[in-house]
Amino acid sequence: MVYTVTVNPALDLTVKLDGFKPGALNRAADEKIHAGGKGINVSYVLNSLGIKTRAVGFIAGFTGREIARLLLDAGIESDFIELKEGNSRINIKLNAGNETEINGKGPRIRGEDLNKLYDRLSSVSENDILVLSGSFGRDLPEDLYARIIGRIDKNAKVAVDTTRGLFETLKYRPFLIKPNRAELCALFNEKELDIDGVLRYAKKLQALGAQNVLVSLGADGALLLDEHGEIHTSPAPEGRAVNTVGAGDSMVAGFIAGHLMGKNHHDAFRLGLAAGSATAFCERFAAAEQIYMLHEKLEKIEN
Repeated sequence: MVYTVTVNPALDLTVKLDGFKPGALNRAADEKIHAGGKGINVSYVLNSLGIKTRAVGFIAGFTGREIARLLLDAGIESDFIELKEGNSRINIKLNAGNETEINGKGPRIRGEDLNKLYDRLSSVSENDILVLSGSFGRDLPEDLYARIIGRIDKNAKVAVDTTRGLFETLKYRPFLIKPNRAELCALFNEKELDIDGVLRYAKKLQALGAQNVLVSLGADGALLLDEHGEIHTSPAPEGRAVNTVGAGDSMVAGFIAGHLMGKNHHDAFRLGLAAGSATAFCERFAAAEQIYMLHEKLEKIEN
């Protein structure tokens, strides 16, 4: 089982506009509502690839209940903790030729709620993978993800996709971490990084404890420094980016799916890159056939 944790999930309201005028009435050309949050995004793509997954986290109010319903309709298991007060957030994504995002704040999570989360995840075992991704409220402890890892089976594989509290998780030797280039810059106070700089800091993160370091590079593809010290790189497949939201989460899902399918590190890396790129070329998340089509193209390019 792959457990995904989304501390602060959302209803994503995506609105398409023919044009946007600030301070004036704007009418939508199209609108859609989806359950969102980085961990939930990973669950969507894993589910598409036939990998059993369970979404865990906090929900509240009518928006929270809608998040759970949407996941159920998609065939994704969930085991959310329902908070007594507030409502799960609504994130607005405006597309009027370019992407503008307005993210809600979300409900307050108290100490007793966190204890429920720790208890809920206590069943994660050595046969499971736990995905910890995304941000969480400033009122929560900086080392929240490290606290979660410290409470589960030490042999369970953990994937971490966040910058906040990342360094605190490294002492537990997570199976996978997935920063992007901008996040690497933020982590190490760099203005920009070329591929050599990306590799240098990937090695530093590995030296600090990460087993596999997967770095998404946008249009430049991705880089994997695997647990054996091997370096894997590939340019992104050709295509028109439609919606980059969820592309990094799809990459995490693709890599994990490849690992669970018994693929070697390079082929799992390639499946991750294919999943991330396929989602970027779609309005929402890529279906399995779209992912495998790009995977085959990447394989042919390399051969």
